[in-house]
Amino acid sequence: MKIKLNRQEIRWVVYDIGNSAFILLVSTILPIYFNSISSAQGIPESSYLSYWSYATSISTLAVAILGPILGTLADYQGKKKKVFLLSALCGALALACFWVPSYWLSFLILFIVAKICYSLSLIFYDSMLVDITTEDRMDNVSSKGYAWGYIGSCIPFLISLVFVLLYETLGISLNTAMMIAFVINALWWIGFTLPLAFHYKQKYYIEPKAHPVKDTFVRLYKTLKDARQQKKVFLFLLAFFFFIDGVYTIIDMATAYGTSLGLDTTGLLLALLVTQIVAFPASLTFAILSKKQDAGKLIKICIVAYFCIAVFAIQLDKQWEFWLLAVAVGCFQGGIQALSRSYFAKIIPENASGEYFGLFDICGKGASFLGTFLIGFVTQLTGHQNLGVAAISIMFLIGLYFFNKVTKL
Repeated sequence: MKIKLNRQEIRWVVYDIGNSAFILLVSTILPIYFNSISSAQGIPESSYLSYWSYATSISTLAVAILGPILGTLADYQGKKKKVFLLSALCGALALACFWVPSYWLSFLILFIVAKICYSLSLIFYDSMLVDITTEDRMDNVSSKGYAWGYIGSCIPFLISLVFVLLYETLGISLNTAMMIAFVINALWWIGFTLPLAFHYKQKYYIEPKAHPVKDTFVRLYKTLKDARQQKKVFLFLLAFFFFIDGVYTIIDMATAYGTSLGLDTTGLLLALLVTQIVAFPASLTFAILSKKQDAGKLIKICIVAYFCIAVFAIQLDKQWEFWLLAVAVGCFQGGIQALSRSYFAKIIPENASGEYFGLFDICGKGASFLGTFLIGFVTQLTGHQNLGVAAISIMFLIGLYFFNKVTKL
């Protein structure tokens, strides 16, 4: 039976359309733009990939530290909407200013700020899932969020691509083309943030205390302690840490990896656009399957598929192989992210969703930090990008091992 989304669920899904434009830009055009800046200033290709990896790692590490603290604070009555809107608006503003820095280090610093704000907004956004829908609808709503995010983000991306690829034909400079692209994506992000920010109502919350900041750290300590005692939550977070490592690393590093291998940049961008297009029906398919099959079983299928993708990427050196990889990623990317989010939402206390999703983000961003750092470090150490990718494939096996334990509880 088809499940029709209500207004609150639609507003929640719509934010995925807005923020996905940023992450698509970050995983496609932005590494190429940074490469053009850094190469013009004498940075070699191998160092470019390492610096980009380190910047991504710094942003994810910062979110891993800030996420649980701000997530816990957001659980107080009336706080979640405010911190969500603030982080989204600051991220969009930083994105709109990406064209300003001309020095490679200044650009990376601004990128780190934007990525931190983006990631923090997702902590609050994910934790809203318990407020806007019911447990029996979570898998479906979460999957549709990712699905519409993938296809919706293609619109500003395609507009940006016209300016970036045809700037000479249009009679403008590359810097002007990038400025237009960044502003378009920033406005898109803000526009799809406002419906949720204006109409969201925090259903589950903690009553405000006399000393909210102090109480936040007390509650965070208690949550960390409780999470260790709740075996299912603890094992899921451990499994999630490992298997989501490869997912986020592949998203963050795909274009940078392909560029460092010398593959055609236009082909890379179009291939990753195909990923978004394929991910739309694939995510909707997982939404349908989640009503008939156990979500745990579907997550296992996604983990195994990603392991195969990572193994294939180790020997990647041709353009058609990157295209094949892009299609494969699109088939499982939305499913593993959406089902992991809704699976976790079902096993945590509803009135502490912010702080628990802060821990969820620690595992996700902590894993991404490890993955991007490994690629950067191994590449710089050996001079071979493929060896860095090899370490990522192992993470999926470890994640599958622990997730098997979760499903047996």
